[in-house]
Amino acid sequence: MTTAERDLADALRAELAAIDPPRRCCRAAEAAGMAGTFAPRRRTIARVALRLARGHVPGETAPARPAPAGAATEAAASLPAGFDWERSPEHCRVAYLRGRFLAHGSLSLASGRTHLEFVLPVEEARELCERLRQFQLEAGWRIRRGRGVVTWKSVETVGTFLRLVGGGAALLELEARQVSRSVRGDLNRVINAESANLQRAVAAAARHLEAIDILEADGRLAEQPYLVRLVADARREEPEATFSELAERLGIHRSAVQRALDNIERLALHPDERVGKRSRSRAD
Repeated sequence: MTTAERDLADALRAELAAIDPPRRCCRAAEAAGMAGTFAPRRRTIARVALRLARGHVPGETAPARPAPAGAATEAAASLPAGFDWERSPEHCRVAYLRGRFLAHGSLSLASGRTHLEFVLPVEEARELCERLRQFQLEAGWRIRRGRGVVTWKSVETVGTFLRLVGGGAALLELEARQVSRSVRGDLNRVINAESANLQRAVAAAARHLEAIDILEADGRLAEQPYLVRLVADARREEPEATFSELAERLGIHRSAVQRALDNIERLALHPDERVGKRSRSRAD
């Protein structure tokens, strides 16, 4: 990931870590989600572990004394591991999922690709997929180095999950970047397609003009039917025009213009052919 992408991923994680659930049940659910094999490598996550382990309630004054060294790791180890998913209301389930992501999840935004995963025990990975499915968040999972890995690679699904667990300003910035990247991609595709069409049109016009010159030089152009000569004159006057534009100018169908120019090219390439040659009137 680039520095900007890494900073945005860290900002998303910090934003989720800063959420202080107003309900005691949600705080307990988030604490249960953060339990397990957790190493507080980031300060923001370590603060969440300490806050939840101490049972601080919003509105109360938190202890002012600094936490001793290793307190975050000890707090993480003391977080409750049990959580009754089936009997818990939706707001507690959301808090639990947020805690699970903070403790066991990772988010990658490398090269415009969004990748979110949870690394859990194998049994829990399968169970987490079922729980996420209840929120219409289909996820795949696999075993990697003896651990279960639940993965999302869909930008829409990742955005839906982060919005569900409380993503705010940083998530909006991520979505804005995704929209901007999508618009640039669509614009580039349109420009490339138009450029390719223009190159083909220029190449075709050059072939048509060369073929017309050849037929006029050896006198065969004058022998062609009126429609062929009419299209040849129009092509000379407007070499950059498309078949549709020539047809509109001449008041004929586009296919008639294309057939006339194809005949001209074929005659130029094969001098012995008599494609479209006018029948001479018999001498009296």
